[in-house]
Amino acid sequence: MAKSFRVLYVASEIKPFLNETYVSEIVRKLPQEMQEKGVEIRILVPRFGLINERKNRLHEVVRLSGLNISIGDDDKPLIIKVASIPAAKLQVYFIDNEDYFKRKTVFKNKSGKFHKDNDERCLFFCRGVLETVIKLGWSPDIIHCNDWMSSLIPLLIKTSFSESHLFENTKCIFSIYKNEFKEKLDKKFIEKILDDEEIDEKMLSSLKTNDYNGLLSVAAEYSNAVIRPKEELSKKVEETISNISPKKKLHTIDNDEKSVESHYKLYNEILN
Repeated sequence: MAKSFRVLYVASEIKPFLNETYVSEIVRKLPQEMQEKGVEIRILVPRFGLINERKNRLHEVVRLSGLNISIGDDDKPLIIKVASIPAAKLQVYFIDNEDYFKRKTVFKNKSGKFHKDNDERCLFFCRGVLETVIKLGWSPDIIHCNDWMSSLIPLLIKTSFSESHLFENTKCIFSIYKNEFKEKLDKKFIEKILDDEEIDEKMLSSLKTNDYNGLLSVAAEYSNAVIRPKEELSKKVEETISNISPKKKLHTIDNDEKSVESHYKLYNEILN
């Protein structure tokens, strides 16, 4: 039996609470199977308004809530909720905030328009995840970031959160999915990130495109490993992936029955 380690899974969704894309299935399956292998896990996702709190028995964790996160000129309260998946003996923590997550849609409004504040929701979520981990006093060996909503975490643990001893030895893995969006993020996105004095503008040069590929680039740059699916992605995304440096960072894992073993092997490789 390999030495036990700790993995934090961060994603935009997980079954059965929200099942908008394929991500939710992976994030439901991987933690359970890793837990069965003796890995200690935590899961953090946003509490989108589509998630029925009563039906899913979400409740606020008062000792973790109550912190404010600065986004631009505003301080936004961070609320942490928790629920269980009894069948899997899994606990899921939810990042919540009235302004960002109350609406009953995920990334687009009812008429299909990309939410104007998706950039801030992404930034709030990533900062909120790391603040929650600090409140839990739980030091992850690996943070496995799934999809673009978690793309700023690898950068943040090397900058704003680098003072926290909890992340001193933490490695980041970023998984890319077939979830590209074509819209542009708010043009002040970089400015909002730079409100944090620990971050140097040069570190965000790959984000200048203000789009999905910019988020992938910044995530890849600060991660220890990047996982891509076997299937072909759009031409633009393939181009972004081909620029990942050094090349040894990039791993192709097909989400088949062997995927759990492939992830487990990668976790061990990164930790050793």
